[in-house]
Amino acid sequence: MSIQPPVPGGPPRPLGPRDPGDAWVEGPDGDRHWGVFGAAGLLAVDADRGVLLQHRVSWSHHGDTWALPGGARHEGESACDGALRESAEEAGVPEGSVRPRLLSVLDLGYWTYTTLVADVTHPFTPTISDPESRELAWIPPGEVEDKPLHPGFASSWMKLQPLLGIRPAVVVDAANVVGSVPDGWWHDRPAAARRLIARIGRLTADGVPAEALSLPEHSWFPEWSVVVEGQARDAGDGVDGIEIVRAPASGDDAIVAETVRLVDAGRTVSVVTSDRELGRRVTDAGATARGTRWLLDQLD
Repeated sequence: MSIQPPVPGGPPRPLGPRDPGDAWVEGPDGDRHWGVFGAAGLLAVDADRGVLLQHRVSWSHHGDTWALPGGARHEGESACDGALRESAEEAGVPEGSVRPRLLSVLDLGYWTYTTLVADVTHPFTPTISDPESRELAWIPPGEVEDKPLHPGFASSWMKLQPLLGIRPAVVVDAANVVGSVPDGWWHDRPAAARRLIARIGRLTADGVPAEALSLPEHSWFPEWSVVVEGQARDAGDGVDGIEIVRAPASGDDAIVAETVRLVDAGRTVSVVTSDRELGRRVTDAGATARGTRWLLDQLD
């Protein structure tokens, strides 16, 4: 848990070992920022309740303002892991209750702050488990600016709020992608599909650059659907973060149906296929068609 040094008159710092990341970093202009290895926070988005914010105690840095649960990253810790750990420690965000959507990084050259925007998949009640919090609350996005905001969060909120309506999704024509690489896939189609799904699984953890999805800057974590057909329907259950769609008959029809489902749910959909007729159909359904080379480039 990252607890910042109190201002005079604030509560004493807890005894015990301190993580080496828990210290101030001073910039060339004299500004101080918390976290030797940078800092990270979680912007949890609940479709019904709004975004989760922390009301900071008066003795903390920029006290009595509202911001994100977050804090200093540990040495060697990814920004995503740091945001999830800190939000669990400060707001009781349960493991597995949110799904990453995008990472936004403020890079000052000598210090970084990363905001993980994540969608709540399993609703939870936040709990105060940190002396830096006065209150934890779900705030509708349109009411966030009515609160006295931490200056750093106020600046990032102006950029992040317009992005909350963007939820990317990628539908993969597995047969088309597997068939584009002559690696002997025809000898064992289910195994070839499993290999593809496992490789895509790395993208669910690492994200996809904004430019690859034609989205605003940041690193995005799309929802992935992989459509398998014929013998490849025996490919197994796949990996976490990937929806396996087993086409009962025509693979193309299943891909179009999955595309329509996601578009109707408000997703920004890309369909990976080099089949021109299928590309036309999914484009008519409101998606963007991307060739198999696009996905192979991301996997490489």
